[in-house]
Amino acid sequence: MEEESQITKGKYAADISSIKEAHARIKSLVHKTPLLSSSSLNAMSGRKLYFKCECLQKGGACNAVFSLNDEDASKGVVTHSSGNHAAALALAAKLRGIPSYIVIPKNAPTCKIENVKRYGGQVVWSEASVQSREEIANKVWQESGAIFIHPYNDGRILSGQGTISLEILEQAPQIDTLVVPISGGGLISGIALAAKSINPAIRIFAAEPKGADDAAQSKAAGRIIRLPETNTIADGLRAFLGDFTWPVVRDLVEEIITVEDSEIIKAMKLCFEILKVVVEPSGAIGLAAVLSDTFQKNPAWKDCNHIGIVVSGGNVDLAMLWDSLNKGK
Repeated sequence: MEEESQITKGKYAADISSIKEAHARIKSLVHKTPLLSSSSLNAMSGRKLYFKCECLQKGGACNAVFSLNDEDASKGVVTHSSGNHAAALALAAKLRGIPSYIVIPKNAPTCKIENVKRYGGQVVWSEASVQSREEIANKVWQESGAIFIHPYNDGRILSGQGTISLEILEQAPQIDTLVVPISGGGLISGIALAAKSINPAIRIFAAEPKGADDAAQSKAAGRIIRLPETNTIADGLRAFLGDFTWPVVRDLVEEIITVEDSEIIKAMKLCFEILKVVVEPSGAIGLAAVLSDTFQKNPAWKDCNHIGIVVSGGNVDLAMLWDSLNKGK
């Protein structure tokens, strides 16, 4: 099949071999997260939905940290992130017993900053822009000698994220479609590479906020588009595609479904009330995409019957949550 020939070894920054190696490396360090379902949400969507609760995952960056040799690891690690990768890297570094330097924008949610500190990460502040994050991370890297681990544009990150597909398709082999949040593309790239290797016919969709729709614009233009600014409640989805993630998104992601913040808030509310799962806006966006008119009314997607939705983040600022839920009424 065409997809099978696409995923040849060395074509992308990760492949099924590196993903299986990552799984062997980290399986004792990470949670095998549950796959939840709800008859109410099935009825609402007209499909069978399976929610992969990665919002309950704590060891999200273990592969990148534990694949370092001892000499490199001893120098510590540095990254930039608005939250989830930041906390995951800090925890992985703590588990390995090495220092971590985490560049975080000043507008990051307080709960995400607290998670980094709780795991022993040394917080270094940046401005909100991606450019500022990158410049300060580069400065910390030069001054500390720590190993830079990019939040998404890194083969080790893609390989680690790909292990999610191994779990999902073992838990529910009948899944024919996956819907995954997209930001820098590390999560969806790893998932797509693994899933397409296991089942070349599986369909992969990305979910993206309309206020940060650089991936959708990139897909339409056939090249990476970076936006001058982003404006969305989904603070974990404001990054731009990288040169390792873009080829996978270009080749293996069928469509990028964009949704309004109001749709994200409604989906978040459903996750709380029906699934009983604490999920941040970035993590609820997959459900928002499946419930959107764009998805529901497209005849080309009527055969997407068993849909795996990756719920990717559970770091919620409660003050922001009450405010957003009240706005969504």
